[in-house]
Amino acid sequence: MELGKTAYVILGMLRTRPHTGYEIKAIVDHSTRFFWAASYGQIYPELKRLEEAGLVEGDAEPQGGRRRRAFSLTAEGRRELEDWLASGEPLHSELRHEGLLRFFFADAVSTEDQLDLVRDMREMHERARDEMRAIRPKAEEARSERAEQFPLRTLDFGLAYQDFIIDWCARMEREIQDSGGS
Repeated sequence: MELGKTAYVILGMLRTRPHTGYEIKAIVDHSTRFFWAASYGQIYPELKRLEEAGLVEGDAEPQGGRRRRAFSLTAEGRRELEDWLASGEPLHSELRHEGLLRFFFADAVSTEDQLDLVRDMREMHERARDEMRAIRPKAEEARSERAEQFPLRTLDFGLAYQDFIIDWCARMEREIQDSGGS
């Protein structure tokens, strides 16, 4: 069975303990979404596929009258995750940034619109940086309590990335102002 990256996100999230699909989405929203997002529309069908493939198993966990299923990794699922992590396959990287796409074509708009775009990009990345700073204590806690050091190291990458873009936007704003947009 060919696994997509969402499958590996799920296997990775289940590495330490069982989670429901809802919990996986919540964890993604506070961790990997900064570099690899996953929606409910991806997570639930993928959980079903992974269960059918024997990589995860679900147990009923009723709560408040609702049927919920908590999923855990099987031994085969753990092997699949470890094989993927250690594989020598080429890494895929794709930057999809609508602000940068608009910036690429910004010769078509006024200097003020160009400046607004760069300011909007800077503010968006400042908010993301602030959100990452706010979750840093949890990453530090995971490092000290569970010896999980790579979420914190990944967070440091994200913070450096946000700072780079914020600095770049500030520089672009100055350059656009100095050149009058041309």
